Amino acid sequence: MIDLLSQPQAWAAFAALVTMEIVLGIDNLIFISIVSGKLPEKQAKLAQRIGISLALILRLALLSVIAWIVGLTAPVIDLGIQGAPGPHGEPTFETALSWRDLILIAGGIFLCIKASQEIVHKVTPEDHSGGTQKAAASLGVAIAQIIALDAVFSIDSILTAIGMTNELPIMVAAVIVAVGVMFAAAGPVTRFVNANPSVVILALAFLLMIGMVLIADGFGVHVPKGYIYSAMAFAVLVEILNMLARRRKKAAA
Repeated sequence: MIDLLSQPQAWAAFAALVTMEIVLGIDNLIFISIVSGKLPEKQAKLAQRIGISLALILRLALLSVIAWIVGLTAPVIDLGIQGAPGPHGEPTFETALSWRDLILIAGGIFLCIKASQEIVHKVTPEDHSGGTQKAAASLGVAIAQIIALDAVFSIDSILTAIGMTNELPIMVAAVIVAVGVMFAAAGPVTRFVNANPSVVILALAFLLMIGMVLIADGFGVHVPKGYIYSAMAFAVLVEILNMLARRRKKAAA
């Protein structure tokens, strides 16, 4: 461990891994913010703390069984469907699926369904019926949903870490720092999302896109992350300009 502290390449790997883990954690944080945002304030904070704490616990637990995680990439089922050949003769998609692929596909389907349901909920009139019992049930449902997506994002996060470095201390430190950033950002992100309803729809659209990307990744169609986050950054920039335009129009009225 002390030797790693004196190695510039170790610090470079740590910085790169922290950055990547934070970027991957954004998806997780957006989902937690949207799910917890429908709860009363105290329950929302509890759901956020539980969700992010579980994200850290799951990541550290998975790091402790790296050999098992690597084994998740071995095929366990083959659907026997051959994808059309790509430009270099390789199949456009794979049907020899590993446990990782199956988890990504299941998580992607869940994310697509959940995002679609939330979008429908946002564009339909609100039902103001219900009371304390409904809120309590919603807390349990929210935590269950957060746990399910934490598992998917954690496996993707750890596999990314394994691909970037083989030093366990670096991976552990990077994961702890990245989750610490998630803790610090959870409150501001949730307040911003709740204060700007149009941002919620945009965030849900991001989650829908991420769900489809997870499904594609599970079938061997790897979409470069740079394309995804560039599109998200452009959409956020457009939304910021729209928000500024609305504020100036309101101020001038």
